Amino acid sequence: MGTLWYGGKVRTLLDKNDVHEAVYVKDGIIQAVGNTVDLRNSYKSEMDDEHDLNGATMYPGFVDSHLHMIGHGEKLLRLDLSNVSSIEELKKILKNAVKDIKQGDWLIGEGFNENLFSDRQIPDRHVLDEVTTEHPVMLTRVCRHALVTNTYGLTLAKIDSETINPPGGKIEKDCKGIPTGYLHDQAQELIREVMPEEGFRYVKKALERSLDDLYRHGFVGAHSEDLNYYGDPIKTLETFYEVIDGTEKKFRTNLLVHHEVALEVFSKLDDFAPHSFIDLGSVKIFADGALGGRTALLSSPYADDSDTTGVAIHEPEILENIVADARKLDMPVAIHAIGDLALEYAINAIEKYPVPPNKRDRLIHIQVARKDLIERLKKLPVILDVQPRFVASDFPWVMDRIGKARLNYAFAWKTLLDADLICAGGSDAPIEPISPLLGIHAAVTRRKPEENHDGYLPEQKLSLFEAVKLFTYGSAQAICQEDNRGVIKVGNVADFTVLDCDLFKLEPDEWLKANVEKTIVDNTVMFERRR
Repeated sequence: MGTLWYGGKVRTLLDKNDVHEAVYVKDGIIQAVGNTVDLRNSYKSEMDDEHDLNGATMYPGFVDSHLHMIGHGEKLLRLDLSNVSSIEELKKILKNAVKDIKQGDWLIGEGFNENLFSDRQIPDRHVLDEVTTEHPVMLTRVCRHALVTNTYGLTLAKIDSETINPPGGKIEKDCKGIPTGYLHDQAQELIREVMPEEGFRYVKKALERSLDDLYRHGFVGAHSEDLNYYGDPIKTLETFYEVIDGTEKKFRTNLLVHHEVALEVFSKLDDFAPHSFIDLGSVKIFADGALGGRTALLSSPYADDSDTTGVAIHEPEILENIVADARKLDMPVAIHAIGDLALEYAINAIEKYPVPPNKRDRLIHIQVARKDLIERLKKLPVILDVQPRFVASDFPWVMDRIGKARLNYAFAWKTLLDADLICAGGSDAPIEPISPLLGIHAAVTRRKPEENHDGYLPEQKLSLFEAVKLFTYGSAQAICQEDNRGVIKVGNVADFTVLDCDLFKLEPDEWLKANVEKTIVDNTVMFERRR
């Protein structure tokens, strides 16, 4: 079956000026790119379908290189707190939500960010007890590396003044040694263990909601880490297979597998038939936490809290052993490393246990680096998985947190690209908004859309061409698929994102007004905007 796409611009991203009129596709593979008349004449004998772009602009399909698809769906289904700007507003929203649940049921909210509050006060058990003492409450912080619960929740989890910090976690306590309800990283599991397990009907609903939203934002694929959070990793994988069936729903899905379930998942892969749109990628490992809760692991103390350098989720020797176990499975690793000491530990581990041939490890976030670490990274087959939107979310408060001395290598995407390191672009949804245009905007402007200044650390700004390639070619490189994805050229898969405008002809703030006209996967329209 031959299809001609014509009637607009085709930006191939082979270079920033490579623009054509039309693309001819057969059996899901690009056969030719060029002039509409020439393609129609050359392929008229086998062409049985034509699609008019009506003046829109076609790009290689956008792919989010790091997110949590089910988690994004949960955020859409649950109480979204990401835009709350004060404790009083938070309490008002929660009190209204309590009215709609039965006594004793959990009240769950997603994504509060105390840095949006004028006093930066973190809600604690006292604040939440003002909302309700008849329901356990769990509110996740925007980074998902911390949560807060009320007294009811602490009681259910049997967390009191005698409870010690679990490995890789921290229980905040007041001056009297009483837990405040604020739990970091692995300490969060103490709460999650006493929450009712979500049924897979809910998991499926969350994934379906997420997928529809990804299509709506122009995504043809994503690299997602979800398999360790819903009770049964195999059933979670089966849910992906059920929702992304390869016929009605096509989506290029690369699943990162948390190291705690990696052996179980990979040992049962033979039970699954090969899938054209789902594959298993790296083994996921957390090396540290996040800057927001001061649990990202730094090599020297935080500038605004000299008593801590953060949290190592694993001691260096254990981290190395986890990487060694992944190599026994012939797998690359994807290591969450936000602080520079966490990055150092990750590099040590992958240098000691090199990635299998023709594969690449990935390091996720890389928000604080060092010159010596960048030099070591240049010698490794590694992808740096960055989330440009964090610049808009974390500045200016993050400058006080990490201090001036570390800023030269903080959120330094341009420095990484100029060192010829391969970078891919993602959102880390549900932590950040899913929109690729917000990510592209942040990479280029280094500011929030509503702000009017030259950008935070403006020397780290990317060009539009560099920013768009993070979400296209960079994502393909992250999974060693750059030979058939990420640009529009002969032989590549027919995955396209069609916008109603040419971003390269607009100012950055105008990009955010762009509409996704079509999302096309395997030459199949998965989303089309209703006018």
